[in-house]
Amino acid sequence: MSRSETLLEYTVTFLEMTSPPGAPPPPPSGAGGLALIRAKAPPRRWFLHLYQSVGAGHEWTDWLRADPAKLDAFLGDPSVALYSLILDGWSGGFFMLDWRVEGVCDLAYFGLAPEAQGRGLSRWLLAEALRAGWEGRGVQRMTVQTNTLDHPRALPLYQRGGFTPYAQELRRRPARRANETGETHLPKA
Repeated sequence: MSRSETLLEYTVTFLEMTSPPGAPPPPPSGAGGLALIRAKAPPRRWFLHLYQSVGAGHEWTDWLRADPAKLDAFLGDPSVALYSLILDGWSGGFFMLDWRVEGVCDLAYFGLAPEAQGRGLSRWLLAEALRAGWEGRGVQRMTVQTNTLDHPRALPLYQRGGFTPYAQELRRRPARRANETGETHLPKA
């Protein structure tokens, strides 16, 4: 690590759900032009667009520096699904489900772009992710992890959705440069 890098300390919370929740709520009122679309063989650039749209302010940078072949393999795995939230024709968020571990569906990614936040969509989108996740063959458990670099409402949202924390882990990593201006995004105190 170079002297100019800032070291971030953050806490990862691991959550699980062992039975499906009730029926998902209807889309928020006034959410016209709303579509949730499962991607078929999504190209890397589409995933990275969604990943950056949602995660740029939260240190989501791992896939930006990953081996493209590794990302292509993840995206092309038939046990992984990407769902895009489209609002009036533009990408408002996404979630990814990962069934690669037998009996488990991991909510690998979930989030809304900043422009889609504050519209009452997160609860509905999470419920749709849970519905789709539990529809996987043989699912007995759903998991998700979040950390203190993510949106501050992420953990309470997952808990309201039915997830229960089962472990926490303190981690450190160098802050990444997450935007074109070179600004490093640090969590707000």
